[in-house]
Amino acid sequence: MHGRDHLDTYLLRVLHTLLTEQSVTRTAVRLGQSQPAISNTLKRLREITGDAILVRGKNGMVPTERGRELLALAEQGLAAMERIARPPQQFEPGTTTRTFHIGAPDYLDAFFLPNVVERVRRLAPQARLSVHPMTMGSDFVEGLEQGRLDIVIGNWLSPPEHLHISPLFEDEVVCMLGEQHPLARKGLSLKHYLDMPHLAPAPYASSQRSMIDQALAELGHKRRIQVTLPYFGLVPYVLMKTDMVFTTGRQFAAHYAQYLPVRMVAAPVKFPPMRFYQLWHQRSHAAPDVQWLRRMVAEAAAELPALPRLEIAGE
Repeated sequence: MHGRDHLDTYLLRVLHTLLTEQSVTRTAVRLGQSQPAISNTLKRLREITGDAILVRGKNGMVPTERGRELLALAEQGLAAMERIARPPQQFEPGTTTRTFHIGAPDYLDAFFLPNVVERVRRLAPQARLSVHPMTMGSDFVEGLEQGRLDIVIGNWLSPPEHLHISPLFEDEVVCMLGEQHPLARKGLSLKHYLDMPHLAPAPYASSQRSMIDQALAELGHKRRIQVTLPYFGLVPYVLMKTDMVFTTGRQFAAHYAQYLPVRMVAAPVKFPPMRFYQLWHQRSHAAPDVQWLRRMVAEAAAELPALPRLEIAGE
């Protein structure tokens, strides 16, 4: 008795042809085999399935009950094998109903993610898009590995080595103040900056805070962080009501300065730029749908407004 695991493509094709032709002779002709070879294969198929498959009838051979079931299964099996060997289908954004999963910090909520959503809605109107928050506790590497996330957008100082990475945009570091702040029109000197109370994102919200404090520490300075906030969307509203300063990227500050009574001024220190990129796992590197999503994100980044550099205020 042969083990069930000995079924291969050839046996499946013979099984399918025997059941459709209902004749050893015709099967041999169709498959270009000798009649004894097909008879032997039928014997082997009977051993594997534990069923006669074809039995003698009045006018030639007829399938058994199990044989009928096997015909449907053989059809599915051959179709699946053909699909495995065929190159993947082209991805059609216009008709896809796939759900895309993006991991991103809420820092990008105001000026970047809406542009990504707009593109996906326009080009893939039936797709679903799920944006997942990125916090210190979220294991985005595992999310990408398991396929729970398609891509992740962020500005980690040192992204994990084994992931694919593609730069999206660089952002100049600037300061934000409420419009009512006495220095909102004058600009900030380094002395002002170090004396002022600072607003910062909670440590888990972004690597941005450590980047700024690291750059200051290298110059021998330390700022006075008085308030930390869990969500970036709160920042402009706190600045509108307080004497605090917020150090952030130019795109973020420019967006809010357009809509709310907050102002953007040059940082009194030349901070390194903030660099944003998208990360993805090897498992989805060649997937046409995830390639398309990465292109949507890259195009949204390329269309961010080019902002002129801010001059650092004199001491």
